[in-house]
Amino acid sequence: MKVYINPISVNKCWQGRRFKTPAYKSYETELLHILPNMKVGKGELTIIIEFGFSSKLADIDNPLKPFLDVLQKKYLFNDRDIFKLGVEKKIVSKGNEYIKFDIVEK
Repeated sequence: MKVYINPISVNKCWQGRRFKTPAYKSYETELLHILPNMKVGKGELTIIIEFGFSSKLADIDNPLKPFLDVLQKKYLFNDRDIFKLGVEKKIVSKGNEYIKFDIVEK
């Protein structure tokens, strides 16, 4: 199905400045530390992400933007270069939450 409407940017969804919470700052710091070193190309990118949640109530899209923002910061690419995005949700036991990802240049 196709609907003809201009997609709205998350930047246009709120007024005023947004500030990082202490929880987000901590998440960003830890994630930047544990992400493996790798080279990401400068062409069209495909990113595949699998979130392992311990709650069936977790929304698949809520962690997407913060995770992509940290990936950009770590691997020095711009999210405008992402042309394909695959996201999957898995349910795991408490304490076994994870994020699995792959970045492929077209």
